[in-house]
Amino acid sequence: MEIFREFTFEAAHRLPEVPEGHKCARLHGHSFRIAIQVVGPVDPRAGWVMDFADLRAAFAPLHDQLDHRYLNEVPGLDNPTSENLARWIWDRLAGELPLSAVTVRETCTSGCIYRGDEPDRTPA
Repeated sequence: MEIFREFTFEAAHRLPEVPEGHKCARLHGHSFRIAIQVVGPVDPRAGWVMDFADLRAAFAPLHDQLDHRYLNEVPGLDNPTSENLARWIWDRLAGELPLSAVTVRETCTSGCIYRGDEPDRTPA
């Protein structure tokens, strides 16, 4: 069974590695939406994989580091793309939660899903 909990935060960033003249090289902000997915068996007594409050508690310290921040100044996020942010979150929660995916949405229509170090899924 997989469960998830979503979180939001506001933050600014710029992408220092994009081509010259790219709009994302300029300072801008997003209302980020993060989904943390975990996987595990349903406990027969409790009837759940885990308490959603445990997901909230695990993400809370990260939320404090990200909310209303300039992401480029957060240690480990000098190039804060959605992909790098998803990996950054994964790396900090992987030892604490049975993660199956971290989803980062930086707009209503754009984002990424990270599932850890899976084999390359690039089409041949």
